[in-house]
Parts: sequence; C-alpha cells; structure tokens
Amino acid sequence: MTAETRVPNPAPSAPLLSLVIPAYNEAARIVPTLEEAVASLEALDIAWQVLVVDDGSSDRTRVLAEAFARRYPAIQIESLPHRGKASAVSHGFRVAAGDLILFSGADLATPLRYIEPFIKRSRDGFDVVIASREGLNANRIGEPAYRHVMGRVFNWFVQLLLLPGIEDSQCGFKLFTREAAHAVVDRSCLYRDLDTQVSGSRVTAFDVELLVIARRLGYRIESIPVEWTYGTNSKVNPIRDSLLNARDLLLIKWNDLRGRYNP
Repeated sequence: MTAETRVPNPAPSAPLLSLVIPAYNEAARIVPTLEEAVASLEALDIAWQVLVVDDGSSDRTRVLAEAFARRYPAIQIESLPHRGKASAVSHGFRVAAGDLILFSGADLATPLRYIEPFIKRSRDGFDVVIASREGLNANRIGEPAYRHVMGRVFNWFVQLLLLPGIEDSQCGFKLFTREAAHAVVDRSCLYRDLDTQVSGSRVTAFDVELLVIARRLGYRIESIPVEWTYGTNSKVNPIRDSLLNARDLLLIKWNDLRGRYNP
C-alpha cells in the first residue's frame, strides 16, 4: 500500500487534534521538536495525534522520527518522495484522524503554546484559525530587515489580488476543522502532480491558495497574533522563492477568476 493510499493508524482514542509536521532534512531538530510536541499536547489533556510527513529527506529525519514514534502510539510517520511542503501538508490533511488539523513547521518558529487558544477560537465557530506575525501583540524575533520587507511586499500583493484583510497569509501555523481541511485540499490546483519530484527545499504560496479556497467556500477565518522566531537555518532562497511565489499568486488569481475555487 502506498503512502498516498494508506489508512491512518488509529490513536488510542479518536483524537480531537491532529498536529501535522512536514519535515524535509530536519534530522538536527526532529527529536527535540517531537519531544516539545508531546509535552505540549499532553499538557492540554486532550486526545491527540502527531503526523510527521517526511518529504523525501536525504538525511536521517525519517529514521529518527520513526525511532521516537515507537514510544508513542499516537505518533504516525508518513514517508513521501520529495515534492515540497505543499504536497506534504496536503497529504497530512488527507490522512489525519483528528476533528481539528493543525500544521506547524518542524522549527516550531511559532510556539506550540498557541495550540490551546487556536482550539478555543475553533470552538467559538471559526473553521480556519491562522497565526499572524502582524497586528497588536504580534512579535517577530530575530528577523532580518530584508526578510521583513520581502514579506510585507508579498502580503501587499496578496491582499490586493486575493485576500483583502488578511495581514499574514504565510506564517506556517494554521488550524482547520476536518471538514474545511478536506474541502480546501480537494479543490486546490497548485502542486497536485504527485509524480513530480523536486530538488532542494521549496517555499511556495500554497498557504494563499488554501485560504482563498476557504474564503470562497464560506468558511470563517480568524487570525491570531503570535510571537514568531526567525530560524537561522531558514530554507528560504530570497530570489528563487520570491519568483516562485509571484508565479503562484498569478496562477491562483487566474484559477480564482475562472471559478475553480467556487462551491
């Protein structure tokens, strides 16, 4: 049975929350990340699941994650060919068992202490809850000035073309209800070619497409200001990824104009 068709292993009880962690060459931090995830989730006193989606790592990420997971039935490791973060997150959404599905980067740039308020806002009636590095009480730690400028320019175009009112579409910490997660993934158009492998890390605007689809389908979206720490091992390539993101925005706009994201 391939990774794409595998039925998720059941956790000890039906989880309220599935935490999806896409990982590409994260051997240096995957074990501390999983230790932090377990500690944070156990402190919440909820049924939970952790899904590590290894995006074809060339290092020992998968081996280390699988060794750690043997101690916890609620941790599941999925292994894919290297196709980028968008494919890894989409796969995690499809196989997650939780009523709520949250994805977070393996670097934990947004601390897991925000899981609890995100769940609370979801229970208040929001279908999608996203982290924002903008607004009152948001805090960026250690971010180089050029990266901040890049992000603000990109978001200006995102709001102008597609998502007015959403000040930060790219922070990699987002929670969806199970229904919303499946609906947006089923309608996504970018990076759906599962036979296409990529080389190196790939930072894309797939988050924008997910939020555009969610808005077109009428799901309620809430932004929560967070503290976010810039990682010294960031995989972002300023020139290559800026061009790729610009191309993605144009494709999303074109698909939106054609009505491909409508109900």
